[in-house]
Amino acid sequence: MTLRVPRRQWLQAAGLLGAGMISSQVQADDDKPVATKGRIQQSLVHWCYAPHWKSFDELCQTAVRLGCKSIELCDPEHWPTLKKHGLTCAISGSHGFPKGFNNPGEWEECTRVLKQRIDQCVDFGVKRVITFTGMSHGLSKEEGAENFVKGIKEAVAHAEKQKVDLCLEMLNTRDDSHPMKGHPGYQGDDMEYCIGLINKVGSPRLKVLFDIYHVQIMHGDVIRRIRQHKEHIGHIHTAGNPGRGELDPMQEINYPACMHALLDVGYDGYVGQEFIPTRDAWTGLKEAVSQCDV
Repeated sequence: MTLRVPRRQWLQAAGLLGAGMISSQVQADDDKPVATKGRIQQSLVHWCYAPHWKSFDELCQTAVRLGCKSIELCDPEHWPTLKKHGLTCAISGSHGFPKGFNNPGEWEECTRVLKQRIDQCVDFGVKRVITFTGMSHGLSKEEGAENFVKGIKEAVAHAEKQKVDLCLEMLNTRDDSHPMKGHPGYQGDDMEYCIGLINKVGSPRLKVLFDIYHVQIMHGDVIRRIRQHKEHIGHIHTAGNPGRGELDPMQEINYPACMHALLDVGYDGYVGQEFIPTRDAWTGLKEAVSQCDV
């Protein structure tokens, strides 16, 4: 998921200023990719790791060394660099989660941004674009749902025409400790609610972005929901819970089991690593990629 937060403000919130920006380098002796089995396609989410590498080009080199095939949610200006390194963008950003189709006053802007991004995706070969319900602004779930279904139709029609999937992300509203760990006030904070919206729209080009971290916080029972909603899953995100940190033994989600469940239901899309590093980013990414390489 994406949010337009000033770089300095985000770094302060993440605790990366003052202590100095971490520059985690791939060591020269790490010659073999971390992911070698190839059954789960993995991707790095740009906003999480960009502060830890000196340049986008260096982050691309890191993705290749990890055995990842994508860096996602990066601006189209970076896409030629991805291509240079044999990478793709698994899913593109769009209008950001504070705005969405639950609010008629935001329909025009969100539609414009999505249609523009869809066209850019077609030109480069990106297959998915993220979208959001938006914040509730006092709207009931029922009002928000009615507005969403009406408001997103134009963007969905354009996605159908261009053969690009829109992925609606569910976000948690429980964690208010950090601007990127939880999103109080977001309307689409329930997986079944988001699936209901998708069913009401009724387009094969509208899917759900199943963020395991957010689902765990709001619901738990992740594997059951993977199986239940398998036909609607367009993309996957990861992070450790609690804290949106590394996928290490200090967090509660069994990621290898979740990956096996995805394989069992025939999921062949990307799994985007979206944790916020709390220590050396390269070490954390190696661990996360290894956990998901089942």
